[in-house]
Amino acid sequence: MKQRIITAIIAAAVFLPIILFGKTPFTILMYLIASISLYEALKMRNLAIFSIPGIISLALLWVFLIPSQHIDLIANIGYSKIEITLLAVLLFLTYTVITKNRFTFDDVSFAILSILYVGIGFYYFIETRFNVNGLGFVFYALFIIWSTDSGAYFIGRAIGKKKLWPDISPNKTVEGFIGGVVCAIVIGIIMSFFTDLNMSIPKLIIVTAVLSVFGQIGDLVESALKRHYQVKDSGQLLPGHGGMLDRFDSLLFVLPLLHFLNVL
Repeated sequence: MKQRIITAIIAAAVFLPIILFGKTPFTILMYLIASISLYEALKMRNLAIFSIPGIISLALLWVFLIPSQHIDLIANIGYSKIEITLLAVLLFLTYTVITKNRFTFDDVSFAILSILYVGIGFYYFIETRFNVNGLGFVFYALFIIWSTDSGAYFIGRAIGKKKLWPDISPNKTVEGFIGGVVCAIVIGIIMSFFTDLNMSIPKLIIVTAVLSVFGQIGDLVESALKRHYQVKDSGQLLPGHGGMLDRFDSLLFVLPLLHFLNVL
């Protein structure tokens, strides 16, 4: 626990000022964290980042992360993100032939899905921050996730009896899951008095509940991925916390949903 707290304090000291400042440093930070997260995902399947498939994956991720305000960077060469993605798929499939199926169709599928899994979340992290009221919504998302995690942990330990999904995450309980949602709603309402979220209280409650639920699903998705590939943590970069995917798994679901729910 001591190691977790120390790591969290150091990470917050580095991470939060860059979120507050925004602009290019924030974009660079997102590119860095997303790249590490992709590396961790590929490593679970024993796909090296410094290989032809790894480089194609990383290049496609970087294209995917280009903010909407800088989309001209690729529009000027006459291609869209979808067209570049299709080109990458063709390159992946060509590589399966070149390697005589040592790099398989399953590997192609895993690489593409990993890029989307990581890329969608961090793309919308960038888009959220650059929104007019983006800073408030970034902290809203962060506090929803933190309150959900804390509520689920402490309420689960106090009164949790019924296992939520023991095959994937044996320590999570139904009571903790519900408790996390309730805590998130309370924190969301409190934040509405200090941050202009531009939502009525009923809408805020519904949106917060949805985000809290899917934040926990995001955590379960990453747990299922690790369990399938029989790894304890996605990485060791953050002592006491694991890897980047371990820390950002909930945000990968919550931030896109802020946009899909037309909240921003």
